[in-house]
Formats: sequence, structure tokens, C-alpha cells
Amino acid sequence: MVVRIDGSVGEGGGQILRTSLALAAVLSCEVEIVNIRRGRKVPGLQPQHLTAVRAIREITRGRTLGDELGSELLIFRPGRCEGGMYEFDVSKIRASAGSVSLIFQTILPALLFAPRPTHVVLKGGTHVPFSPPTTYIEKVFLPMLHRMGVRASLRTVRWGWYPQGGGVVEADVEPVERLSALELTAREELVKIVGLAVVSNLPLSIAERFCRRLLQRLASSQLVAEVELVQAPASGKGAGLFVFAHYGDVVAGFGGLGEIGKRAEAVADEVYRALMVHHRSGKVVDKHLADQLLLYMALAEGRSRITVSEITSHLMTNVWVVEQFVPVKFTVDGEVGKPGVISVEGIGLRPGATLSGAS
Repeated sequence: MVVRIDGSVGEGGGQILRTSLALAAVLSCEVEIVNIRRGRKVPGLQPQHLTAVRAIREITRGRTLGDELGSELLIFRPGRCEGGMYEFDVSKIRASAGSVSLIFQTILPALLFAPRPTHVVLKGGTHVPFSPPTTYIEKVFLPMLHRMGVRASLRTVRWGWYPQGGGVVEADVEPVERLSALELTAREELVKIVGLAVVSNLPLSIAERFCRRLLQRLASSQLVAEVELVQAPASGKGAGLFVFAHYGDVVAGFGGLGEIGKRAEAVADEVYRALMVHHRSGKVVDKHLADQLLLYMALAEGRSRITVSEITSHLMTNVWVVEQFVPVKFTVDGEVGKPGVISVEGIGLRPGATLSGAS
């Protein structure tokens, strides 16, 4: 089976590429992607995307055509993923802070259905704009997948801020027999809010300002939080505020990065506003996690149903991509920019199964 994907659909970003590579690897089908990242200012494969392409090729012993910087066409023919030990470094292509989180999300589905455990070292950007920070992967994304039967962990060894990069993470992934469906429609009470106010090679006073402003804003909404001040090891300079709201055993995550010329208080205000939009929605899943779960919901056994604080155009694009590979039909109740409900009947994929034998 060959799946042809137009990378200019919807947002026309890198998520189309990553989801396509992940599903092609899991389902053992060839994919041809054209117009890669056509919706971006600089289209085509950039270092983090090319690292993801070469990583998925290596772990599946597959073949690629068009895997070069700037390419807007890629053909990927996966082989078989066996698990094992791997290391991937974005800087081997070009010095950059390419996101290791997005590379990890590309290869994770294939590793879950491998016959043996995997240990992966990823080097690049850990906390960079326009991608989930590795702390989000650790504290929000992987705990949610644990509910579906996934046994995987990720640890940030050295932080990699934009634009220097140079971060290091280690991940361990255990094989699964199947993924369980998610039913997340009724949000539990808020148990606690915890945060990390982080600096690397910068004055700790910046983290203190993050913390002070966040606590002030939360107090105005009758909320409290425990925020840890962290001086994180890194090769470059960076600062950020990362907040996690625990509703029962479900976690929602929000973050902001410091920038030259941007006040620490402005970063804290952005994080506070994102948290409160989710909190006031009454929904279970935060807007960033929702589109990351779609692939797993489609592969799981049974019907998954989640409520999300905001349906994004990013999510709708990813729905389209998943439906090109997997014989499922998502139901999305709600409008883009507003809360909604997402449901799908998964195919119940098992290790070694093809689409014809998935369920």
C-alpha cells in the first residue's frame, strides 16, 4: 500500500510529515509526501525534520528518497522496527535547536510495536518555540499514554534552549501488546498546580520574577501553586516557566520561554492566561495534548472519547492525516477555537499486524 500525502493541507506544517512517518512505520506502508511544510515561511525539510526522517529510517531499517535539507518531496519505505539502542543528534545535520521532543514523537509509535525494548539518546533543542518542551513530554504526554498501556519514560539530562540547542534527553520504551482506548469526558476537581521556574546560565532572579508574578495572578483567581526554582544545566543561556495543573490524575501543561527584551512578568502572564482558558473550559484535555493523542486513539482497541479545551486548526489537520492512513473516522463536535469533543473507534492494532489484520 502506498499513501500519498499533500503537505500543504491545512496548516501545511511539520506535523503532517511527522504523523505520516510514524503511521507509515507502524503500519508498514510506503508514503509519498509532497509540498512538505509548504505553509511555512521556509518550506521543506529543516534539520529537526531531516533528523526525524533519518531516525525513523534507521529504526525501521527502511529506505528514503528526498531526505535532504530543503526538500519538499519525500518517499519513505519502512522495513521492520526491532528496537535496541539508538542515538540521534540534530547538530550532525546543521547546528540548530531542532526539537528533540518532535523527533521522539515521530519514532515512539514504531518503538511501541517493536519486539524488544529500546533506549534512545536524542540531542538538540529541549525547550524551544513552537514545540512541546521535554518537561511537557515527561509530565503530561507520557503519563496520558500510560493510561493507554504505554510504558515509556523520558529524562532531560541537559537542557537545550533556543537558539543554541545542545540539549540531551534519554528515553526508554517498552513494547506493547495493544493500546487501550481513552475515555476522558468528565474532568475531576483541581488537585494542585505545580510549576518550574527555570534559568540556565542566567541570574536566578529571573526565575524568581516568573514565580512571583505567576503566584500573584493565580491568587487573583483564588488559586495557589507550588513553584520550584531551577538552575538547569545547559550549554547556552535560557529561561522558561512551565506549569502543570493536576485534575485528579490527569495533567494539563502550559509553558512560556524567556526572550531577549521580553520581561519575565510578560512570560508569566502568558502562562497564566493559557492555564485559565483551560481551567475555565471545564474540559479534560489541554489543546496541545489533544492533537498528540489522535494517532494513539486511532490505533487503540475500542472507542476513545475526549473533551478538549480548544479545537485547533493543528488538530483538524492531524485528524485529516491520520484518516489517510488508518481506516477510521473521527467525530469532532465543536468549532475551531472553541471547546469540543473528539471520538473515534480504534482499529486495535497488534504487534506485527497489517491493516487487514489489525482488529
